[in-house]
Amino acid sequence: MKVQDIHNLFIRMGMDADFRGKDGVQDFLDDKKKRFEKLSEQEKQEFDKDALENPYLDSGVYNISDDKEIKKVLVGIDISPAEILIAKQLSDTAGPDGGGIDLVIAHHPVGKGLAQLADVMNLQCDILSYYGVPINISEGLMKERISEVARGVNASNHQRTVDAAKLMKVNLMNSHTPADNSAAKFLRNLIEDKKIDRISDLINILKEVPEYKEAMKIGVGPKIFAGSPENHCGKIALSEITGGTEGSPKLYEKMAQAGIGTTVAMHVSEEHRKEAESAHINVVIAGHISSDSLGMNLLMDELERQGIEIVPCSGFTRFSRVK
Repeated sequence: MKVQDIHNLFIRMGMDADFRGKDGVQDFLDDKKKRFEKLSEQEKQEFDKDALENPYLDSGVYNISDDKEIKKVLVGIDISPAEILIAKQLSDTAGPDGGGIDLVIAHHPVGKGLAQLADVMNLQCDILSYYGVPINISEGLMKERISEVARGVNASNHQRTVDAAKLMKVNLMNSHTPADNSAAKFLRNLIEDKKIDRISDLINILKEVPEYKEAMKIGVGPKIFAGSPENHCGKIALSEITGGTEGSPKLYEKMAQAGIGTTVAMHVSEEHRKEAESAHINVVIAGHISSDSLGMNLLMDELERQGIEIVPCSGFTRFSRVK
């Protein structure tokens, strides 16, 4: 497999795991194509054509210095110039017979992917609709939050890591929402297949997942941020595992009205936690980096099946599910 092959594989896996289903994702892309056709010629020239084929613009390929068959990848949750330098050093010390790092794969967005993080957040509206929140309400409340995120990432030094990869001739890509979708599907299957009564039961189930069990060793395992162990779960929603980043804090009241009793999230701000408490919704934090590792592991399993060696770094804990 080459770099673009790996990216295309991850996009397909993201679509397979998407709450919207393949047809829903295709409808999303078709809508973008319709809007593109209505643009002026000048606007079409400025439009990112990748958006017509890639439903996850927070994920992409940013540098291909050597378009070769990939045999070994360095994988991290956050990739900075430091990790690019590590990849270069590992390759330089591998010797003339090869065995160096062929590709660096980040989870969190870099470059253009970071600049377009807000583009994937509409996915949260469809997830909430799956759990019973009317789509018009979630779209209305998410519009303000999506705009806020877009402004927030605008000031970032998006190209810093990409520039480092180009200077050191290191292949670089990332996969954000496809990995998060995979983690959300895994957890949905895990939770929906079980009769879970109380929050303590939910926590115990999460603690059996290898990535969360490992996170417990360093003090960041599954935790209750709103509610208590003896609380009944009610309807459990995986509404904050994928979809870019945190949604609108104003949604918790609407989630409660839709019958949601507990939400499982990667992380939650203090403002979001307070709003959830006010709406009497339990918030269980599975863990941020551990959940990211879960999603990335599910993607990396497919590379392992192709004979590609995985070298973890930057918070990524590797657990293979390949049998």
